[in-house]
Amino acid sequence: MENFVVSARKYRPQNFKSVVGQEHITTTLKNAIKNNHLAQSFLFCGPRGVGKTTCARILAKTINCSNRTDDFEACGTCDSCKAFGNNASFNIYELDAASNNSVDDIRNLVDQVRYAPQQGSYKVYIIDEVHMLSAAAFNAFLKTLEEPPSYAIFILATTEKHKILPTILSRCQIFDFNRIQIRDISKHLAYIAEQEKVEFEDEALRLIATKADGALRDALSIFDLIVTYSAGNRVTYAETIENLHILDYDYYFKVVDAFLAEDASQVMLIFDEILKKGFDAHNFLVGLASHLRDLLVVKDPATVELLEVSEDAQSKYLEQSKNATVSFLLSALNIINQADVNYRMSKNQRLHVELALMKVSKLQRAFKLTALAAAEAKKKA
Repeated sequence: MENFVVSARKYRPQNFKSVVGQEHITTTLKNAIKNNHLAQSFLFCGPRGVGKTTCARILAKTINCSNRTDDFEACGTCDSCKAFGNNASFNIYELDAASNNSVDDIRNLVDQVRYAPQQGSYKVYIIDEVHMLSAAAFNAFLKTLEEPPSYAIFILATTEKHKILPTILSRCQIFDFNRIQIRDISKHLAYIAEQEKVEFEDEALRLIATKADGALRDALSIFDLIVTYSAGNRVTYAETIENLHILDYDYYFKVVDAFLAEDASQVMLIFDEILKKGFDAHNFLVGLASHLRDLLVVKDPATVELLEVSEDAQSKYLEQSKNATVSFLLSALNIINQADVNYRMSKNQRLHVELALMKVSKLQRAFKLTALAAAEAKKKA
């Protein structure tokens, strides 16, 4: 039986064009290679799981490739590329600063820099989680980073740029990696599912992408988990929300329908059912606020594209938004947001949420009474 390889490793990008959601980074790096404008020290910053170390490895592989393609990608077939693929390249040195953060570790690295590469053009030093280096280690690294040999390139990667000394920052060309967009993650998950012959529902992949919070590696880990859970090579929305313990958005549609019908009793019963299923009341508040925001977004055709849901879900939002006025949605959002802000300070948190829900349930009546009062005042005037 073959050993299972997690998707994050199996489908790790091997060239710039396969990197997801970081086109501003990959385009700049390819142009630097094309025009021979490579800096000698790079700093890759950004949240976890967005491709910092991956791009560092691809850059190291590409600049040492002896037969680059016309679009300045590594060929994957030359001796250097094969050595890189087999983790046997002597031109690439990786250091994990989380566990090798002392002065001695940096001195060992500096000693290695003295030796030119035996084959290939560059020796590349990738230092991951560089913010974990001690102050003394940073100082020992300064001179080498400022004036390295012509064949040495340093690529520093960090999730916490603010912890790096300004003297280090000033010596590096800085690249800021973005959180990956939900649609890009969903598209990549669909590609992997097709490669693995896994059936999927678009809404399930979108939910995984949302849960990953911009980190592709997290999305791939969740995807593997759901595929294993289903045990039938199928990723469905129902199994995804069950495994991740996420509240089905149908509950939010039901709650808003009850709001619009001014049925406070129904709202309370739905909220009770949600609590009995083990969901947190605060998470429900946050989800309800997001749902109201999405309803507000689809009120204007110019902002519909901001709604990152499947086509089926989008039609549901459009249908419900027709029954809700902008005034209602804004007032409801304000009430729910205030409840969210004050939730932690409440002694009786269930009652705190229920009061907010009852207030929203009575908004329609409040609007009618306000309109009547204004009409009466106008008549008297």
